[in-house]
Amino acid sequence: MSEGPPDGEPNLGLLCFIAYRAMESRVLDAVTAAGFADVTAAQSRVFARIGPNGTRLTELAEQARVTKQTAAFLVDQLERAGYVRRAPDPSDARARLVTITERGHAAIRVARGAEAEVEAEWTRHLGRQATSQLRRALIRLREITDPYQ
Repeated sequence: MSEGPPDGEPNLGLLCFIAYRAMESRVLDAVTAAGFADVTAAQSRVFARIGPNGTRLTELAEQARVTKQTAAFLVDQLERAGYVRRAPDPSDARARLVTITERGHAAIRVARGAEAEVEAEWTRHLGRQATSQLRRALIRLREITDPYQ
């Protein structure tokens, strides 16, 4: 029989989600404060999955767990705002890749800075050893939960 959370405590998935949402809110607030006020949480979830050499729309949709139409809509918005562009896929002339523009990279730099601030706060709260243990445990858990790693 599997062991669940102690009575009255939230399950691990919910606890991870609460921490994720706190991080996401802080990052979006920092990005907005830095002048990138036109990025929404929904857009950021697709934007975050664009690889360094670009990513096909179908892959973005699959990874973000949205329909291809929703992903296309969000990418259209990001493209109009200047964060991404579509480019031919060098491995398949029929396909196109979504790539990050310089404006997109500037927003990412702000987001990474905010992520580092939040992690530093969490480390101060939990202590270095507990933070390191948490990171190692989540990396191990990713082995069985993240098909896109």
